[in-house]
Amino acid sequence: MQTATSPDVPQGVRQVEIGPERDGQRIDNALVTLLKGVPKSMIYRLLRTGQVRVNGKRAKPDTRLSQGDMLRIPPVRVAERPAQESASQSAITAVAEAVIFEDKHFLVIDKPSGMASHGGSGVSFGAIELLRQARPKDHLELVHRLDRDTSGVLVFARTRAGLTGLQAAIRAGEVTKQYLCLMVGHPQKAKFDVNAPLKKFVLQGGERMVRVADDGKPSLTFFREMEQYAGARLMQATLGTGRTHQIRVHAAHIGHPVAGDAKYGDKEANKRFRERGLHRLFLHASHLSFELDGRAYSFSAPLPDELKSVLDALSTKGKSTRRPWIG
Repeated sequence: MQTATSPDVPQGVRQVEIGPERDGQRIDNALVTLLKGVPKSMIYRLLRTGQVRVNGKRAKPDTRLSQGDMLRIPPVRVAERPAQESASQSAITAVAEAVIFEDKHFLVIDKPSGMASHGGSGVSFGAIELLRQARPKDHLELVHRLDRDTSGVLVFARTRAGLTGLQAAIRAGEVTKQYLCLMVGHPQKAKFDVNAPLKKFVLQGGERMVRVADDGKPSLTFFREMEQYAGARLMQATLGTGRTHQIRVHAAHIGHPVAGDAKYGDKEANKRFRERGLHRLFLHASHLSFELDGRAYSFSAPLPDELKSVLDALSTKGKSTRRPWIG
């Protein structure tokens, strides 16, 4: 059975029965294809205001659909649609040049810091929109996300089998995700884990935040020291779970926030690191690996030159212990 649509005549509401091709898909991504040409900002507004419902219940952007679900889509006035926008050629070229792997099922980029994973919330074009413009003949879906200020490995699916297979592996905890981060100060141990539940909340001005809370979702991060610097440690962080801002909040929770973190970090420490050339969040998705249908996938992205230069500057300030992996 394919996804089927039936009209709800009085208000022009559509009732869509979800077929197997959308089983497990995020609702925001499904709406992008079901409401072709409608701006993402409008789609997220419909979700925020509760106009989109699944089986009669309000849906959030990260709600996942299941085969047989009934999706209620409100009427969308076509007159509100702006003319088709196009990103700058430089932005399209930047994402096209960031591709580090592709096969039948996946396309992987080394995402630059400052580029959102997808559009919305004031961002017109994220990596997925830019890639779709760079490769108009490809069918591309975002498998997971990275924070806008985080660089590194970001995976897109080129087939439904790739998308649902990898997302299922992520939910089952069968995907290894490793990051490099510069921690402020000196953690007492070279190898430790942070097991602290995390909960999302919204500030009065609308800004999203995450904090450690007893009623939050279970969250686990494994930290391992890679290099030592005066006033900082370069750490490898391996995710045991994949919560929003997890590494950043866990690092701040133990008193050693990620350098350059304007949201959860130490302002005075960030000022000192700026003097050493750090003008972004020092967090990089360096490695992602998994198995799918008997094949092993492993993607790696080297530490960006802009972060390497910060480490070089810190080395001149005080003694550092270099590991051979840094390259």
